[in-house]
Amino acid sequence: MSLSSSSAASLPRMRMFDKIPSAEEFISEIEPLNVPAVFSGCIKNWKAFSQWNPSNGGLDYLQEKAGSSTVEAMLSQQAPVFYGDIRSHERVSLPFSTFIGYCKDNLCDRCDGEDSFLESKKHTLTESHTGQFEFPEQIYLAQVPILNIECTEKVQLECLREDVEMPPFLESKTISSINLWMNSAQSRSSTHYDPHHNLLCIVSGCKQAVVLWPPSACPFLYPRPIYGEASNHSTLDLDEPNFCAHPRAEHSDEYSQKIILHGGDALFIPEGWYHQVDSETLTIAVNFWWRSDMMSGLSDHMDSYYLRRILRRLIDKEMNQLLHLPSLVDDKIDGNQSDQPNTRVPGGVQLRQMSVLHETDQLAVSALQKLVSLVHERVNPNQPVNSTPANNLAVEGKDESNEIMKPDLFNLKDDPVALLLWTLQPLALRCVLLAMAHNFPRTLEALILLVLSPVGAEVLTRKFEEMDQLIGEEDRFSMVFSTTRLLQWMHF
Repeated sequence: MSLSSSSAASLPRMRMFDKIPSAEEFISEIEPLNVPAVFSGCIKNWKAFSQWNPSNGGLDYLQEKAGSSTVEAMLSQQAPVFYGDIRSHERVSLPFSTFIGYCKDNLCDRCDGEDSFLESKKHTLTESHTGQFEFPEQIYLAQVPILNIECTEKVQLECLREDVEMPPFLESKTISSINLWMNSAQSRSSTHYDPHHNLLCIVSGCKQAVVLWPPSACPFLYPRPIYGEASNHSTLDLDEPNFCAHPRAEHSDEYSQKIILHGGDALFIPEGWYHQVDSETLTIAVNFWWRSDMMSGLSDHMDSYYLRRILRRLIDKEMNQLLHLPSLVDDKIDGNQSDQPNTRVPGGVQLRQMSVLHETDQLAVSALQKLVSLVHERVNPNQPVNSTPANNLAVEGKDESNEIMKPDLFNLKDDPVALLLWTLQPLALRCVLLAMAHNFPRTLEALILLVLSPVGAEVLTRKFEEMDQLIGEEDRFSMVFSTTRLLQWMHF
């Protein structure tokens, strides 16, 4: 095995073990850290390790032992990449013996030196009159149950259970499922996380690259909406990322670690860790899933409390980070030339390497905090704030805009948002709005579309007029350009 990682200083480091830990060591020293761990040679004593290897007659063994079973496979015309969402693949049933036949054909092709097997089969997949698929490289046995304690009727390969031994450090765990993963050709599973702890065991072949990201890297991987299908999958194409649509993705590599796994190795992937797995041709793996102690111990009646505590913690972290981010105030506004280098955010606004708001302007910092809180309270009066930890504090109000009415207020004293805007000096308000645009775009969207009352709109208009008198034409253009980019990020 080999390991490579990014240079991010605070990244939790994958741990490597040449010795298999005891159950006590795993429970007390490894699992609670929620950090990936590799156990070299962990499963070399399995019957599966000696009997399933395609190079040693393992395909014949599997066909004889389980060939009559019917398995459900992933079928994807985007192979060798297999995406988890239902729009990118379909599930098909086929005899396990049929899939073993595909593997045997591919093994023969490799022996004959036909390295162009994948390249020669990039047409639309069709099914022949015999029930076999014309392009079997688009078939992947993913998560085929050997054991499933929650739904025993879904188990398809129970006959293989005796070949798979429980790792000794998992003996005290309640395993929810054991699954087979097998590919006849090179394959890649799309970037995703699992809601359970996972032990991935390589029976035969090689996982050429297992790339892992900690849960803290979630904002850089752009996961699918939590309320939708395949919400545990990333929307990014990591080979060809679109940085215009996903600007934070530029930093995803800084949080990644990569490991190569060979037959006999096992990898502990804690819940919530994103991973993308590349498998060489004819790789066979088995994985174990079990619920973490934390998730097992959660009581339903405590969910709302834990949610509020976690979101409060994320908001506090976000606010604290604002005091250490580059300034959104340019030299002309400040009136002084700085020796520190300038950078630019998307949209052309100059950034100074100091506080996002003047360190001495505590009024502006306080106003930003109050404004964010007021918007969230107005949009979701009975719900906790929904937040993500980097540059995108989300307000889940966009889809409900038809149901949320703007406040019909015309008196300044009755409108806390308008009153707060009124108390700010024009240039301080400019800093606050630009900080929101850069760090809390969804909150700013909700402020303008859902929260701003008639009197608030009037106050904001007057502040912009005063702002125009204080800033130059070039700065005004930068601000307009930044606003235009913001609207693009919001998909208007």
